[in-house]
Amino acid sequence: MIGKSVVKKLSAAFVVAGCAFVAVVALGATVFYALALVLPPLGAAAATAGLFALIAIGVGVVFLGSAGVTHEEEPMEPEGLGARAYALFRQRPILGTVAALAGGYIFLRNPALATMVAAAFTEKPSGRRRRY
Repeated sequence: MIGKSVVKKLSAAFVVAGCAFVAVVALGATVFYALALVLPPLGAAAATAGLFALIAIGVGVVFLGSAGVTHEEEPMEPEGLGARAYALFRQRPILGTVAALAGGYIFLRNPALATMVAAAFTEKPSGRRRRY
């Protein structure tokens, strides 16, 4: 059973890849013949090749652009409650707003619980997080 589903998925993938290849070749031919109406055939071929090279570079930059990027050093953690709150608002504005509203509500209801909110801001993160 598992073998049949893998074969079906592989054959479907090959059919899709073949159709995409034919579509790209047909598009290239269409662009070439359209340019051949206004340019000599050699110029039309060069312009078509250049256009498809630009498309390939654009797709490569968009989809593979972050693959070779080295990670920069992480900035130092801010010191103090105010600096941590400011950093939270800069990195995650919605979470910072919700935290500020919750902290204000807790402080108004029970000032003793405000220390919990302050501890949430001053708590150091445990472990490193990956950024994608």
